[in-house]
Amino acid sequence: MRPFELTAPTTVEDALDASGTFFAGGTTLVDLMKLDVLTPQRVLDINDLPLRGIDTTDGLRFGALERMGDVAAHPGVYPAISRALLLSASQQLRNMASIGGNLMQRTRCSYFRDVNMPCNRRDPGSGCSALAGVNRMHAILGTSDACVATHASDVAVALVALDAEVELAGKSGTRTVKLTDFYRTPGETPDVENDLRPGELITEVRVPRLDWAENSTYVKVRDRQSYEFALASAAVALDVRDGVIADARVAVGGVATVPWRLTAVEEALRGKDVTEESFVQAASLAAEGARPLAFNSFKVSLVKRTVVRALLELTEGSRR
Repeated sequence: MRPFELTAPTTVEDALDASGTFFAGGTTLVDLMKLDVLTPQRVLDINDLPLRGIDTTDGLRFGALERMGDVAAHPGVYPAISRALLLSASQQLRNMASIGGNLMQRTRCSYFRDVNMPCNRRDPGSGCSALAGVNRMHAILGTSDACVATHASDVAVALVALDAEVELAGKSGTRTVKLTDFYRTPGETPDVENDLRPGELITEVRVPRLDWAENSTYVKVRDRQSYEFALASAAVALDVRDGVIADARVAVGGVATVPWRLTAVEEALRGKDVTEESFVQAASLAAEGARPLAFNSFKVSLVKRTVVRALLELTEGSRR
């Protein structure tokens, strides 16, 4: 790790006036600094900023500095969000990592984390080693010829499914952006991963009230039971009335360059009976537009099966 200056602003205004890299839990930043992937000259410890609190009065609101473990355990947090958090990392890391930091975490692509290998995210224009390399963990959706790295966050998938927004603070004021619009697919500029402008800071996450989001879940398929990133995951919420699906929210992770909302699957579920056959038919649309690579073509069928599994788990006992 290279030398750096550490400062600790106590107000949002001071943090925005300073120039440096924000630090909260540090569970991603410190790793990347050790690997020389990130080499900030100044690190801003923002843990003293007033960006905490969890409110479930009308929908959900939580400060960006709330720890993952605390949000997961809070009464009133929708099950898909809580489960996504509990299936992330380890208990020790969940007690350290902030919600804002989790949403901003960088890809776990091994080529991105190896400064000796070409990577367009880390070094624009250098190339993408994963295209012809070991790409079993990489994306099949939202990819480009410049990057095929998957997005790492679990909770971002659940939040995208539930129409979450993030509040962003900058020197010119605050703005609110839907999480689906916040993340950017790589295109020709994979180094631009999100809509965060220079100097801006995530201050709050908001999830609109959705009464039937209590009927939600998150399923994560991975190589081992714990402390592993997803091969495929699915966040699902269903509004079921008299055995018929009135509305649905579905998003997937582990298979795309950003948390991937499946609006076509949602539409295919609406008005259908709660049956496994209906689920399989709707989930057949989950991999539309997929571009599998040499070692990850299995994800095409896996993401469909993961969506079906989440729907089955969610409706166990109520299917016809």
